[in-house]
Amino acid sequence: MSETLGSEYRPAARKPVRMCVRCDRITDAPVVVAEVHQNSGPGFNVYACEECARHYPPVPDVLDLLGGPREGDTR
Repeated sequence: MSETLGSEYRPAARKPVRMCVRCDRITDAPVVVAEVHQNSGPGFNVYACEECARHYPPVPDVLDLLGGPREGDTR
């Protein structure tokens, strides 16, 4: 173990693995279906498998929720 690893060594990137909130199966292709925000501490994302994700509405863009003018708006 005294060998030094060269700069060409890169560990393989791990695939994201999450449990589907709807069917409880483990998936390696999770889709974010909700974002849970909390008053104290960090929030978290809720994931579903690709099959179940179509049963959830799309996650809204935060800027759409704020209702402020966007670039190019002529208000």
